[in-house]
Amino acid sequence: MTTIPRNFVLLEELESGEKSTGDGTISFGLENSEDILLSSWICTIIGPQHTPFDNRFYSLKLYCDKDYPTKPPTVRFTTKINMGCVNQQNGVVEPKNLPILTNWNSNYRIQNILSELRREMSSSPNKKLVQPPEGANF
Repeated sequence: MTTIPRNFVLLEELESGEKSTGDGTISFGLENSEDILLSSWICTIIGPQHTPFDNRFYSLKLYCDKDYPTKPPTVRFTTKINMGCVNQQNGVVEPKNLPILTNWNSNYRIQNILSELRREMSSSPNKKLVQPPEGANF
């Protein structure tokens, strides 16, 4: 099996994020365009309809260290959100509580993580959680 170099994977992801080839409910890009290591990313998820997250914008930061994509990035919400997989003190997504991070595969990408988080917002346990006021941040 051939391993694709980290920067090639991240450049592909950057191109994908810039083209926003999805349904518009998730977006991502580099936090700083001068980041030659392509490590720090900013992301947005629009909450799914008919949930407590409905039409809210959630901001996140992802950090892809030197081991990405072999190991998952660290993921942290900057917008306050009440979800079972998110540490309520600092906004960090706990890998043990989000299946895509627990069962990480080097073929997964940033878009997969964001889609999984959005899907989690629609899960029964998370649909029952009261959300912080809009605009609150960690």
